[in-house]
Amino acid sequence: MHPVSAVPLAGRLPSLVILVALGVTLAIIGWRGWQGRLAADGRLGVRTPRTLRSAETFRLANRVAGLPNMVGGAAAMVGGVAAFVMPDVLGTVLCTVIGLVGAVLIARAGGLAGDRAAAALPVPKPAGCGGCACGNCATAG
Repeated sequence: MHPVSAVPLAGRLPSLVILVALGVTLAIIGWRGWQGRLAADGRLGVRTPRTLRSAETFRLANRVAGLPNMVGGAAAMVGGVAAFVMPDVLGTVLCTVIGLVGAVLIARAGGLAGDRAAAALPVPKPAGCGGCACGNCATAG
């Protein structure tokens, strides 16, 4: 039986490729963050003013966000594969949308949790005079 609204391969393949690529990317970023292997001076990871206060806050935030990013990546990949195997247009579209929205929302929740974790750490105090000649340092005299 061939459904009237069957999706040709050219209509299913982009969903598979886009969602699997997104999923693999999120999973790698999540894994590297969870392992503490993301660089604060790079472009990846949870990057907010609170997480960038110090290397410690950046590591903590990305460690907290790591597992949700990996789960979001898995959701995207499952959505892409499900969209690819669906026999009709409605199933393909629903799986694509659910996979994409699910991945984004899960990764976003991880980022928010990471930011909150970074906010819980105390603000690092500057170590002595920064050499700005402002006259406010305890060593100025």
